[in-house]
Parts: sequence; structure tokens; C-alpha cells
Amino acid sequence: MTIHESLVPVAPDSHFPIHNLPYGVFRPPGARMPRVGVAIGERVLDLSVLEREGLLHVPASPGDTIFDRPSLNALMALGREAWSSVRRQIADLLHRDTPTLRDDAALRHEALVPMNQVEMLLPVEIGDYTDFYSSKEHATNVGTLLRGAEHALPPNWRWLPIAYHGRASSVVVSGTDLRRPWGQTKGDDKEAPTFHPARAVDFELEVGYFIGQGNDLGEPIAVERACEHVFGLVLLNDWSARDIQKWEYVPLGPFLAKSFGTSISPWVVTLDALAPFRVAGPTQNPHPLDYLRSRDHQAYDIQLEVAMQTEEMEAPRRICSSNFKYLYWNIAQQIAHHTSNGCNLRTGDLLASGTISGPAPESRGSLLELTQGGAEAIALAEGVERRFLEDGDRVTISGYCQAANHRVGFGELTGTLLPANATP
Repeated sequence: MTIHESLVPVAPDSHFPIHNLPYGVFRPPGARMPRVGVAIGERVLDLSVLEREGLLHVPASPGDTIFDRPSLNALMALGREAWSSVRRQIADLLHRDTPTLRDDAALRHEALVPMNQVEMLLPVEIGDYTDFYSSKEHATNVGTLLRGAEHALPPNWRWLPIAYHGRASSVVVSGTDLRRPWGQTKGDDKEAPTFHPARAVDFELEVGYFIGQGNDLGEPIAVERACEHVFGLVLLNDWSARDIQKWEYVPLGPFLAKSFGTSISPWVVTLDALAPFRVAGPTQNPHPLDYLRSRDHQAYDIQLEVAMQTEEMEAPRRICSSNFKYLYWNIAQQIAHHTSNGCNLRTGDLLASGTISGPAPESRGSLLELTQGGAEAIALAEGVERRFLEDGDRVTISGYCQAANHRVGFGELTGTLLPANATP
């Protein structure tokens, strides 16, 4: 059945029309156990209710409970054929011409829960977390600050997707506030480092994606099949302490400057929902090596925005507007490179794009870039400016794809920076 109109009213600017149907994990009011749901307009469709009533038939899982669980991992492990089948069934049940939910008031009341009444939880049990560095504009901006324009990009940057292994245990869902981290820093004119709360905490505008079915150890994933392993995408904020990062990242890269927290949005948007918005990515020069050569249209036209609100401000102000299509190394290439040495990805692994900056000044995806390393403050409101985040500052990331008469979006990803704890 063609997906076009649902039995649930959906506003034209909603991120969650029937064209989307993103998955999340939620706890209904008064319930003890979380379960899997789908966002539709301002409601959450409780898939555990539909599963109990025998209305969802999941391929390759006879007799198993897939949706009455506290994570998406069981569904993710089934593979793309099952994902697409379940999505089609949900779309059919939500269609305005299908009587199953439409004509059963009691079932509809139980299965469709107001979104503003539920608690959204981390959607996936995350095993490993890898963060890439795949925006050429971001890498150039940061490299210019650190090494000058002539040596902005490392020699290997145009040949492979650079990444570091992050900390999965500190990945948190939207709405979770984070403490300012402690760490070592060293001034250029100082003989020894000092240990204190970070003074240069930053956000990073990113998109993350979850691995559904993984690969066996020693068996690389070919670039042309890489996206078959991707269950869906989320917004991601790679919180960073720039002063700690500057001192610790040589020679092995980020550690405590990143591991104090990474935030993701609660709704996982599937590649099926994003398929109409596939576009060509940036031209890659030089041509990648054969194992990284992917099809032209492997980018997605996802509009991304970052807003900030301080304790003095009555409303947030947008400070960045970028787009996922600017990413130089695409998802397929990232997965192909990640597994090219035989590394095995597993169900629930989180991979992230790296900060997504664009060609315009307003598309710079971090305060490090927007403020030129803290040298130039940005104005947020009357008398309010920032170089880096201060205690109480709230960061909101949003993203959506725009079609002619609807949006396919991610909702919002929010988090507030809290004061540092007492001395560790």
C-alpha cells in the first residue's frame, strides 16, 4: 500500500508523519517496563500491544517477543528484509483506510499513547562506539586553527575515513544533562599541567547510525553492501572539552575530552524513510582506492540546526545551520573502511559521522569553529555572548528532510551543561 495519509492527525511541519515511522524505546505513564514504539504525529504507537494482539508478523522470529523489550536490538538483529516488512505492516495499520485500529476505539486508545506523557529511553544496547572525522570543511577549519591553512588536512585525510574509538558507556539519550568534566590541561607557557574543570566545553553537530546485522570477525563488509547493515540514524552531540583535548590527544587521540558524555536523539530514523532524500555527496579528489569506491548517491539531504539557550535567555537562538549531505566520507565508505581489516561490527554498535560543517560561516558545526578557537565571541542575545559553553547552557540539535508536503525528521536532541562536581 502506498504510504500517504494516516488515521492519526499529523501537522504539516511534524517530524513524524506516516512517511517516517521512526523507532524508539519508551515507558508509558504508570508502567514499570519499557517497550518499543513508533512515532506518529504527537503519539507513540506501542508495538508491544500490536504484537500481543497478533497484528505484527515479524519474519525470522516465530514465537519470539520482539517489541516487549527495553531495546531495539532484537529487531535490529533480524536484518533488512525483516525491518522493511515490519515497517510496511505498521504503515498499513496506521493508514486511514485500514479498519483494524481505526474502528477499534479500545485498541486505538491502548496502542496510541500521547508523546508528551511518555518517558523516552536510550533506544539501543550499545556495544561499541566509533566516531569518524569525515567532514572536509570541519577538518579544514580545525586543522587551520591548529596547523595553519597550508597544513590543515593531515596527509592521509583524503585517502581514508579517520576515526577514534569512543566510550559506549557514557552515551546518553536526549534530555540527559552532563557535568562539566575535570581534566589535565597545560598552557603553552607553562612547565607542567594542572588538573581542574574544563574551561572550553563544546558541542559537536553530528549524525550517528546503528548497525543492525554485523559481520563475522575476519570478513570485511563490501562498500556496495554496507548500507544493508545500517538499521537507522539518530542525531548526535559529541560533547568535547577542547582544552583537555589539546593536551591529551597526542599521540593517540581523544580520551577524557570526549568520554564524559555523548548524547543521541531518542528516535531512530530508518534508511527506508530516508531513501527519497538520497543525493550525491561531495566530489572526492583523489579518487578513493577501489575498496572505498561507492555509488554517487550515498549522501542524504538532512537539514541540521543547532540552537543555544543560556540561563539569561527566554528562548533559544539558532547558531548553526548545516546539512548531512556535506559529509565527504559517506556511511558506506565508513563501514567499508572500518571492517576492511576484518574488524567485526555487531548489532547495536554506534558509528558517528564526525562534526558536520558546511562551506558557509553559519554552517560551522562546533563552537571551536564558530569562535575561531575562542578568539571571537558569538552574540546570542542582548548582552549575552559565548566563546565556549558555560554552566547552565542548553544545546538543542534538530534535523529533518523536507519533501513537497511533509517532513521526515528526527525531533530534537537536547542537553544542558551542569557545573563540575567537587574535586575528584
